[in-house]
Amino acid sequence: MYIKKILVLIAVLGAIVMGFFVWQIYSIAFVDNTAFKNPEAHVYISSKDNFNDVLENLEPLLKDVHTFEKLAHQKQYISYIKPGHYIIDKGMTNNDIITTLRSRNVPIKLKFNNQERLEDLAGHISQQIDADSLALIRAFRDPEFLADAGLNEENALTMYIPNTYEFYWNTSAEEFRNRMRKEYERFWNDNRKAQAEKLNLTIEEVMALAAIVQKETAMADERPRVAGVYLNRLRVGMLLQADPTVIYAIKKSSGDFDQTIKRVLYADLEIDSPYNTYKYAGVPPGPIAMPDISSIDAVLNPEKHDYFYFVADVENFGYHKFAKSLAQHNINKASYVRWVNQQRINR
Repeated sequence: MYIKKILVLIAVLGAIVMGFFVWQIYSIAFVDNTAFKNPEAHVYISSKDNFNDVLENLEPLLKDVHTFEKLAHQKQYISYIKPGHYIIDKGMTNNDIITTLRSRNVPIKLKFNNQERLEDLAGHISQQIDADSLALIRAFRDPEFLADAGLNEENALTMYIPNTYEFYWNTSAEEFRNRMRKEYERFWNDNRKAQAEKLNLTIEEVMALAAIVQKETAMADERPRVAGVYLNRLRVGMLLQADPTVIYAIKKSSGDFDQTIKRVLYADLEIDSPYNTYKYAGVPPGPIAMPDISSIDAVLNPEKHDYFYFVADVENFGYHKFAKSLAQHNINKASYVRWVNQQRINR
């Protein structure tokens, strides 16, 4: 009888110990451990991060960072840190979080638009993926890569088509650049190549011309008409005489791309630069900015007309007045110059 009681007591104590052990496992692994109020939280783990960096990122999001750390050790997560972008849902347990960080790298939507230089593009992209701007610039300017792509430093910006793309956050600089080359080659399909050939323009010339159109007008519906003007000038051997190219030449020669130039002066037209289309014939050696797809397609599908001149329309801001003759253009221009002087825009 005495032995029986001892056995019962041992069984009870064993059950209590086992229950405590099960409860500990449950509380560590299967209890809500999220401290944030929003439906979800985003966690970014760099390729350079170690487990302590991960803990530092997670600490504001967790009720109990110590239980997470304990389970991470037990599940050997600390030895297999995977870089990426992860979404932690409110109410997740430590087990859920570790499973997510191991296998659920979520792509991001990466966007870029009208950057003027590779440096600007690199800075913009580095704010959206793990690669830093210096690594991106090196990748963009890699001589071997540019030669293989048939490009050079002057027209390298050509390859980056503004749009929204899906990327993994932990994409490297080289991976980003290589993907952009594929997107560029996909964009320049047989139809677009045929349109460029019909205009007697190379792809690089189309892009450089589209960049001028982009800078000349923010109105997408006016871009085919502006493109038609420049193509008319090229057809008859006339200088493009595009003010945005002069502004770019000033910025490039001074090294100051942050300056704002609202008015091109006659003295500016004398700047000796291959980008000065008042001095040098044809299309500039590279794009003065990154053109939108609407500007590229405007060059490929220009409005057919007899206009050779245009100037800002001060009665319909954002748009331009177009002229077939220099005499008519000078009348339109006089109206614009009067308005500019009234606004006291000197530069």
